[in-house]
Amino acid sequence: MTRVAAIDCGTNSIRLLIADVERNNGSIRLRDVVREMRVVRLGQGVDATGELAPEALERTFAATADYARLIRASGATKIRFVATSASRDARNRDVFVDGIRDLLGVEPEVISGDEEAALSFAGASSVLPVLDGQEVLVVDLGGGSTEFVMGTAAGVTAAKSVDIGCVRLTERHLRDDPPAAGQIAAAQADVDAAVARARQEVPLERATAVVGVAGSITTITAHALGLTEYSPDAIHGAELPLDTVRAAATDLLAMPRSRRAALPYMHPGRVDVIGAGGLVWGRILEQLGELTGGRIATAMASEHDILDGIALSIG
Repeated sequence: MTRVAAIDCGTNSIRLLIADVERNNGSIRLRDVVREMRVVRLGQGVDATGELAPEALERTFAATADYARLIRASGATKIRFVATSASRDARNRDVFVDGIRDLLGVEPEVISGDEEAALSFAGASSVLPVLDGQEVLVVDLGGGSTEFVMGTAAGVTAAKSVDIGCVRLTERHLRDDPPAAGQIAAAQADVDAAVARARQEVPLERATAVVGVAGSITTITAHALGLTEYSPDAIHGAELPLDTVRAAATDLLAMPRSRRAALPYMHPGRVDVIGAGGLVWGRILEQLGELTGGRIATAMASEHDILDGIALSIG
């Protein structure tokens, strides 16, 4: 058994998983020791300026310092730090890389969209049934980008990362509270264009099932389920009709910030961007239903994603 530490640093949040990797008769599974998430908004303003803001770097470094202490105390022998969309886009990412290296003692990896997609699929498929002969679509909706990953039990068959995410679209379009009709239309146009780009490489119309991962999708699922608190056990594996999920997504988009903040399952760091997350997820599901001729009628949510994939990759 190997104890590993995985860190996923995205546009909105930075997450830590310390886990024991257990191998048995060719299978591999993770047993959680520590799983934490902090909203640091590393991607603050990156879409407009092309640079990581000093205050965003400061928040991210503070969280990383805390994670470093937890990792040392846990006795983890392998560490992997992965950074995604905001870091890929930033001209000054060397400042970020140097700071993380100094704090953690390992080289942070600013990975490509293709590798991000593969890790997301590995994490989701490790705990959800992916049947031989069926092509399952995993959608990882992040703060700066969204990954469309098609695969089977044998692994990834096609993937595409596109630059739409809840932070990016909020900053670019959804400035009012709640957003005006013209702002919503502009954001929807961005999503539609991104889905069209994804379709050039990922045959979405062949998907037999769709699994959504990451915080926007799990929060929308919590809203659709009407939870009284954020419950990973209730959310993970929840399979709901597309119309139910889309209605929950639309509701969150239309809500004023004050009402979203009062929802019992809403993380404070997600209040201002969940409307855009709802817009993206709802629009993707609408198009999937149409592209598959109604074959996909439900969407499943997974609490396991790229973070688990990172841990598995070093176990």
